[in-house]
Amino acid sequence: MEGNGKIKIDATLFDLCLGIFLYGIVCQIIILFFSKRPEYSIGLWIGVILGIAGSVHMWWTIDRSLDMISKDASKTAGAHYLIRYFILVLVMALLAVSGFANPLFAFLGYMGMKASAYMQPFTRKISSRVFKI
Repeated sequence: MEGNGKIKIDATLFDLCLGIFLYGIVCQIIILFFSKRPEYSIGLWIGVILGIAGSVHMWWTIDRSLDMISKDASKTAGAHYLIRYFILVLVMALLAVSGFANPLFAFLGYMGMKASAYMQPFTRKISSRVFKI
């Protein structure tokens, strides 16, 4: 936290999260164009939230691992990768069993993390101009 009460946000993480959110909006517009089923939209936004949470957790793990020796950093990164993977599989299984939301659309939302990495030059321009980050 900075001295003036503002929280300092990692710019790359912010760009990644912004890209995942924008990806979710584009997918939502496409879903609304083709279907009005709410479980598709719910699944998409569950996936978007999972993608953002996974990105923050990945950044936290990497940031923490940089202060460790190589052997410990490798173990920590691997363990936290397994945690993220387990949570993703658990949520997808719960969605598939419950019928609350469509797990394929949740996975589509989660893949926003991948699309956002490619959109980084675009989101960097947005965040630097609009959000001054």
